Amino acid sequence: MNKKRILGIVAEYNPMHNGHLYHIKESKKIVNPDYTVAVVSGNFTQRGETSIIDKWQKAKNVVENGIDMCVELPTIYSVSSAENFANGAIKILSEIGVTDISFGAETDDLESLQTLANLFNDEPIEYKNMLKDELNKGLSFPKARENAVCRFFNDERFRKIIDKSNNILAIEYIKNILKINSNLNDEKKINPIIIKRKNVDYNSNEVVENFASSSKIREFICNNEFDKIKNVVPQNTYDLLMNNLGKKTLHKTIADFEKIIIYKLRMMSIDEIKNISDVSEGLENLIKSESLKKSNLNDLIDGLKSKRYTRARIQRILTCILLGITKDDIQLSKEVIPYISVLAFNDKGKEILSLINQTSNEKNEMFDNNINDKLKVIVNGKDIEKLDNAPKLKRLFEIDKNAEKIFTIY
Repeated sequence: MNKKRILGIVAEYNPMHNGHLYHIKESKKIVNPDYTVAVVSGNFTQRGETSIIDKWQKAKNVVENGIDMCVELPTIYSVSSAENFANGAIKILSEIGVTDISFGAETDDLESLQTLANLFNDEPIEYKNMLKDELNKGLSFPKARENAVCRFFNDERFRKIIDKSNNILAIEYIKNILKINSNLNDEKKINPIIIKRKNVDYNSNEVVENFASSSKIREFICNNEFDKIKNVVPQNTYDLLMNNLGKKTLHKTIADFEKIIIYKLRMMSIDEIKNISDVSEGLENLIKSESLKKSNLNDLIDGLKSKRYTRARIQRILTCILLGITKDDIQLSKEVIPYISVLAFNDKGKEILSLINQTSNEKNEMFDNNINDKLKVIVNGKDIEKLDNAPKLKRLFEIDKNAEKIFTIY
């Protein structure tokens, strides 16, 4: 029997828009898969933001738009840096048994992306010294890495690749695919596929060719510019957003939780803040100091961001404070293969679930799950009992449950 082709996609769909539909359709044209599965961030997202609608409604909307099964990316990965975000997503898709993983990028130059992925995997000493030198200049990590890459290859063309957010994620996806593939025979290796994003200005205030980014759509919603949303999202997404408008089920920004975040900061000790993910180089002192002065989240972020600490990184730190995610938790997430938490599926998605148990266990030797079963698929409440003998995975699940409790406060 021929092996089924399963297309994997990693996304946030916050919310799903026409660009996402384009990506799904183009990916299917290339792969012609038997099944399509998406790993999607839940209630909190990679730039330290909230999901505009809850993960259950989002997942249902994803399946309505061409995905057979929607799986949650555990919160600890979804609020991490690009590196750990990709690490969690690719491990999950590998365990599901995908044959192909498709992602969007600003470039379709797969060779250059693979070159950079190999560099970041190998990290030769010469490159590491260049990166350290750039960081010593007080630059943010993304800018320091951009400079170090161009110096290492003596080629400025890489700057146009590595300064784009989707290219950076694409490099991290490829990097993790290379790690997974190194432990698989040729028959089971995963094929990376790039879909170049539509050549439109996603940052424009104008709608171009019926495309706009998720962040721009969220901005339209915050500004009550609903007329600009209708033509850039699928009809079912538009209906979903309008149905949630004005309700507690719609979160516009992380600022919805500013009182909780500032309260927690004021109650935490400097040592406790220091142990939060992504806090380094004495930033805990400034965070504590600013939290005692500022009662508005945007003012707090403005007081903390700098040439070294980008707004996105500060927001991720504040989200980790909100959710109680520590450096130890991040380390733990790197050591395990996450459970597969199914949020929504159609009839073909049910077939994927039956196929998952046929996936080879050989790649699991790379990680320490402390489990006896090969896989941990969570579809309902009873499945959670599977984690009782897996304390590391249980901690990841506790973070997911805490995130859901906090998300539904308002």
